[in-house]
Amino acid sequence: MLDPMDLLRSNLSRVRIPEPTNRIYKQECCVSFATPKSEGGLFIDMSTFLAFGKDCVDWNYEKTGNPVYLHIKQTKKLVPEDRPLKKPTLLAIGVDGGFDNNEPEYEEAHNIVILPSYVSLPFPSVELPEKVRLAVDAILMAEGAERKEQLALWTADKKEISAYAMSLQQIDNGVIIPRSGWKCSKCDKTENLWLNLTDGMILCGRKNWDGTGGNNHAIEHYKETGYPLAVKLGTITADLEGADVFSYPEDDSVLDPLLAQHLAFFGIDFSSLQKTEMTTAERELDQNTNFDWNRIQESGQEVEPLFGPGYTGLVNLGNSCYLASTMQVVFSTQSFHSRYYLSQSLKAAFETAPADPTVDLNMQLTKLAHGMLSGKYSFPASEKIDIANAAAPMSSSKQEGIPPRMFKAVIAASHPEFSSMRQQDALEFFLHLLDQVERVNAGHPELDPSRSFKFGIEERLFCPSGKVAYNRRGDYILSLNIPLHEATNKDQLEAFNKLKAEKKAEGKEVSGDEIVRPRVPLEACLASFSAPEEVHGFYSTALKTKTTAVKTAGLTSFPDYLVLHMRKFVMEEGWVPKKLDVYIDVPDIIDISHMRSRGIQPGEELLPEAVDEGKVESEKLLANEEIVAQLVSMGFNHLHCQKAAINTSNAGVEEAMNWLLSHMDDPDIDFPISQEAENAEALSFVDQSKVDTLISFGFQEDISRRALRASGGDIEKATDWIFSNPDAASSSDMDATTSSTPTADAGLPDGGGRYRLIGLVSHIGTSTQCGHYVAHIYKDGRWVIFNDDKVGASINPPKDMGYLYFFERLSS
Repeated sequence: MLDPMDLLRSNLSRVRIPEPTNRIYKQECCVSFATPKSEGGLFIDMSTFLAFGKDCVDWNYEKTGNPVYLHIKQTKKLVPEDRPLKKPTLLAIGVDGGFDNNEPEYEEAHNIVILPSYVSLPFPSVELPEKVRLAVDAILMAEGAERKEQLALWTADKKEISAYAMSLQQIDNGVIIPRSGWKCSKCDKTENLWLNLTDGMILCGRKNWDGTGGNNHAIEHYKETGYPLAVKLGTITADLEGADVFSYPEDDSVLDPLLAQHLAFFGIDFSSLQKTEMTTAERELDQNTNFDWNRIQESGQEVEPLFGPGYTGLVNLGNSCYLASTMQVVFSTQSFHSRYYLSQSLKAAFETAPADPTVDLNMQLTKLAHGMLSGKYSFPASEKIDIANAAAPMSSSKQEGIPPRMFKAVIAASHPEFSSMRQQDALEFFLHLLDQVERVNAGHPELDPSRSFKFGIEERLFCPSGKVAYNRRGDYILSLNIPLHEATNKDQLEAFNKLKAEKKAEGKEVSGDEIVRPRVPLEACLASFSAPEEVHGFYSTALKTKTTAVKTAGLTSFPDYLVLHMRKFVMEEGWVPKKLDVYIDVPDIIDISHMRSRGIQPGEELLPEAVDEGKVESEKLLANEEIVAQLVSMGFNHLHCQKAAINTSNAGVEEAMNWLLSHMDDPDIDFPISQEAENAEALSFVDQSKVDTLISFGFQEDISRRALRASGGDIEKATDWIFSNPDAASSSDMDATTSSTPTADAGLPDGGGRYRLIGLVSHIGTSTQCGHYVAHIYKDGRWVIFNDDKVGASINPPKDMGYLYFFERLSS
């Protein structure tokens, strides 16, 4: 047998010294959730710099033949009971001034291990070959790939100098700001106050998602005046860089190099002020530190913690609750449970993965499934602080959970928003997940678990000519409007609104326990989906003109799992987004058999195909010359007037003029009409997933399609287009196709229409991009709450507050 040192020397060709650009994994196994703290420690491949736990390192040796590993093992130190707590001052983890959370300290031991015999050599040692010593030093000194991503996302961005600071115009209106005693000029708020640096107005800040904060008067003042910069009163000290200056047009905290001069304009001597208010970053930090779950769901309930297979929590990586709640419900379905846990081992997924398993979605889904479902990581956590000289750490009722970092990185690779630390829409994430899963299983549809959610939708369009057309498409979610007029508690609502008006007249507000919210049955929401709906601006190939058709919809297939999305975010008059404060009464069992589409019926006549597209297009683009002539006589450009008439369907001079005034600055306003038609034809294909995303924002489907066509398929531009074209809601270019279109539900799962509620994702906050998401899942005969890494038996599941509802089809 070779001497250990000779064995190492014989394998030096398999050792690499890492370059600065190499990604080095040393905090977590690529295949499991083992860490240096795990019983077997962590093995870093000294050729690829990938990390493996004790159970997986043999698989890597068999696959790659790489024999040399750096073994890292961390052992907890005993810490005195009176260790002082450090308050964080920076929204960051693991950096000076960042979160400490009083984590225990660890001693770290290093060895060089050579497989397959696990021959071990201690490190550091002068006897080791220089190449090995240099390689190990570089690995240990490098920032781990996992840590790099974490710090890059958590550490607050460095403030930039505002583009408005150097040229800021200040109004000499005689305003002198006192040293204290500040109050909002428009309400009684005395905290979270902002001084506008243009006119000296003191106004309250934004209202937070949980109801705290200000009344939005400062930002409303900016919208009225356009005055760009404001400084938060109470954050101004001799150290002006610490002052919180916010730029409304740049929508960010900024630096103002002339802040001293701008403050002096209003009589403020910054050197004499003491800090009394938290900056925006500190307030955000404070809200992260003091997050109070009792204010969100199941308030004040003593939830029994649960542990074991299927009861593993997910660590919040920073506003990642949308991901955690969605994945908990997804892996509770039989299709995903079977595909990535029962039918695929970690070893099998690793063997089929590419050279870097951290970028393989199949591998990371399998890793996450085994981590969540095996029970291996679901046990009471050790207390953060061990009592000095204690024989064993004390156990806690909480669990540490597993961090889904690698899964988040790979699922977000094709979606930049999910790579950020910002809150995201759980619905958008769910649809993105299914899209990616469908893509990676494209060659093997029988293995694709996303198909268990997919179903067909058929829309029937009835034309005044008496003829019909049918459109079919596939979808993963049934997005439902909430008909508030169907509320079952109208008497209580009427009494509440009367009480609210009385209190408002007295200058008072209603208390939280007095608030009455509408209660709408789920059946009413489902009925609204199938209810007849008028489609204005429908081009009939039978009448050869635009008319009003009647649309009804139904399902052509019933999926294994039906996901209902409640459209709680709607557009008020003036296109202002608003969240509906409403309860949905959801039964445990629903029957949607009546929603099955019947297809073309005996005696129905289909609309003819549009044979002469050029003729149809020319007719659709014909402007009323009387309207055009009147607008031209007012001094408007002839081409612009033609476009105004066409885009308002020749409704009248007033409508066309309103369109003109709101579209004068459109980038394509001077394009020839024929060119617009060509552009429209080129953009006629619309990605259904993007349509679904816009629908989730609360927009109607036909408007979403028009917006995406007009913006070249860009979601952000499409949203801007909708806001810029409110008149688009009054017409539609959703021209019909006949039933000769290929069916969208070929090969999809199908069965009866009875379903049982198995899970829901609820949301608290003013928009889907803020607040908090939580999952409730029916498991083993009881409801269980999954709130990030906290898992427990639910006492009062909020079935009436769901954002997404997951139903499982019952067998006949």
